[in-house]
Amino acid sequence: MTIIKTKLNRRSFLKASALAGGGMILSFSWLTGCKPTAEQEALGLPDEWFELNSYIKIGDNGRVTLFSPNPEFGSNVKTSMPMILADELDVDWSNVIVEQADFYPERYERQFTGGSQGIRQGWNPLRAAGAAARYLLVAAAAQTWEVSADEIKTSKGIIEHKGSGKKAHYGEMASMAATIEVPVEVKLKDIKDFNIIGTSKKNVDIEKIITGKPMFAMDYKQEGTLVSAIVHPPAFGMQLKTFDGESIKSMSGIKDVFSFHVHSDGYVQNAFDTTTHQEMVAIVGNSTWEVLQAKKALQVEWEKAPDKEITVSGWGGNQSKVKIPSGLENTDGHLARMEEYSKKPANVLRKDGNPEEAFQKAAKVLEKTYTAPYLAHNCMEPVNCYAHVTADKAEIYGPTQAPEFIINTLSERLGLPKDKIQINLARMGGGFGQRAYSHHMVEAAVISQKVGAPVKMMYTREDDMTYGIYRPTYTATYRAAIDENGKLTAIHVKAGGIPETPIAPNRFPAGAVENYLAEGWDIPSNITIGAFRAPRSNFIASAEQSFLDELAEELGKDPIDFRLELLDRATKNPVGTNNDYDPERYAGVLKLVREKANWDSPKEGVHRGVSAYFCHNSYVAEVLDLRLEGNKPVVENVVAAVDCGIVINPDAASNMGEGAIVDGIGNAFFGELPFKDGVPQKNNFNDYKMIRMSEAPKKIEVHFVKNEHAPTGLGEPLFPPVFAAVSNALYQATGKRFYTQPFGKELDNVMLRM
Repeated sequence: MTIIKTKLNRRSFLKASALAGGGMILSFSWLTGCKPTAEQEALGLPDEWFELNSYIKIGDNGRVTLFSPNPEFGSNVKTSMPMILADELDVDWSNVIVEQADFYPERYERQFTGGSQGIRQGWNPLRAAGAAARYLLVAAAAQTWEVSADEIKTSKGIIEHKGSGKKAHYGEMASMAATIEVPVEVKLKDIKDFNIIGTSKKNVDIEKIITGKPMFAMDYKQEGTLVSAIVHPPAFGMQLKTFDGESIKSMSGIKDVFSFHVHSDGYVQNAFDTTTHQEMVAIVGNSTWEVLQAKKALQVEWEKAPDKEITVSGWGGNQSKVKIPSGLENTDGHLARMEEYSKKPANVLRKDGNPEEAFQKAAKVLEKTYTAPYLAHNCMEPVNCYAHVTADKAEIYGPTQAPEFIINTLSERLGLPKDKIQINLARMGGGFGQRAYSHHMVEAAVISQKVGAPVKMMYTREDDMTYGIYRPTYTATYRAAIDENGKLTAIHVKAGGIPETPIAPNRFPAGAVENYLAEGWDIPSNITIGAFRAPRSNFIASAEQSFLDELAEELGKDPIDFRLELLDRATKNPVGTNNDYDPERYAGVLKLVREKANWDSPKEGVHRGVSAYFCHNSYVAEVLDLRLEGNKPVVENVVAAVDCGIVINPDAASNMGEGAIVDGIGNAFFGELPFKDGVPQKNNFNDYKMIRMSEAPKKIEVHFVKNEHAPTGLGEPLFPPVFAAVSNALYQATGKRFYTQPFGKELDNVMLRM
């Protein structure tokens, strides 16, 4: 049995007692509790509530409320995090209410959903919170019954002392438990004793979702709320010159028109303060329709922006200068510059052995270059935010993955202390990394402060797609040295992009090849980029795994066997000491996917591609099957094998994996955002192609490796391997290798020639 320090601050607990009426407590103001699936079996609401810690509130009748600390955007943390709490608390899931906690850093750790780290980093704190509450309840029963706590057992919210036959539900002991000192350390359950973790539970918000209940910030409105829209420059590299606000103030319903700066002059931004346009125009009115009509009529003049330099504070408080060049950028120019940079000397990120000598002596060198375009996030819910800022406080309600990254920015910009700013967490209609950048909260707050009223700020779809925070554009060149005996002797990768390199130099195949060289470069740009589902990995996995497939063919080896040979070397005789993956776990998913996909017995007429990748602490291998129907590729089946440690909620985990796979296939075939003179050439779903239901795989299987490793990432790791699985399958179908995303454009030409 594991013993863990509780790490729970005294501010996380109430020293006393009963809270009448089951209403709001402390700063908790969340009345959005979900009814469990088996409503008829659940207890009713209690008369009194008792709070045992920040995460757990127990009613006098045994009903339990569990607070989910992290924002929810479809990754299912609002269900899976409380499941961890409930298992350690040892409560009956049918008697659990789940409520979304708002941003409260004094009470919760890491209220950030992103990087596929929510469950991984919440695993121990959540278990500790549940176990600590169970300890307090048992201690209260021991005192009441005058027996040893060691003789007391709990099960599904019931406390029992078999020696005396005494039994009570949690609610009967909650009042006394709330007065007992929190232990310094607690015992956690053995993994074999889990009864909620590892079982499938329905999304606690499912009823609200399918019945259209108000859940999103777009639904939120208070009396006197005005509507606002923003007008930003039409191109990257341009800025506001003048505008004629007076001409639209007389339009129906318009209250005010003004320009504003998102950040104060000289403000030191953090890494998530990415703001595409520093100065914009706000239009404020009574209704969305009236504001949008005024927006269309507004006369604005723009001018080219000069070079500028901003100061950014990174992790640990280290500051750096970031140069933002002037100019109106074009996709053709990007490709030309990346080709130029790929031929120049680059930064050496890792070097093993003597790769230069290996390439000089090589009998053959295989060299291939891969490119990918900018991608827009395109969450179904456009950017929006409610804000009400007064002289002494601010209330913000909106979609954000990372409230802790924006609170300092809000405080500085509004001139309010952080404890006077309340960020209420709305359910998000998608995130994918875009909403880790919460500039919209600052914009809405500044507008509200200026007009002195509550404001709901709404982006149009066109605003959302042309504002920035894109997946960067990348290129990577892979080279392999092969000696006269047909043996691989070296691998060299040189990769970069605008404005960052995608390379993770210590990942596979580093550590598996005697001579290895990784180089990176980047090109500054005024086009703003940010995290996009599995940042950097989503491209480099595609390039790497496509190259390994082609290399396996060159060496006359089965693609899976070839990867396993490399991983066997990394297991038995690794090269270097900084390899950031476990080769045995990596090999494990390849072996599992080979079995589950019947790799060695392919179906007639089906063309298969395999890919595998490690990122976000998890291992994924995928086999994609497609067939050609006329001149159209149809994805028949995708089989995925995943090692993400203990799986909290299997059905939800499979659903998330399926979503990542569909998302990846869509982006591999269609995803592309080109630029001309700084202007995004696509701004809505009519020209930015998203995958349709008829284009999704007919079947997806997600298989999980069963082990007792602590949970790791899941929201992102199934996304990166998909791209290469698609390209490798397309090669098998057409005999043509695909090097440039999206593959659909080149595929059309290939199919016409077949």
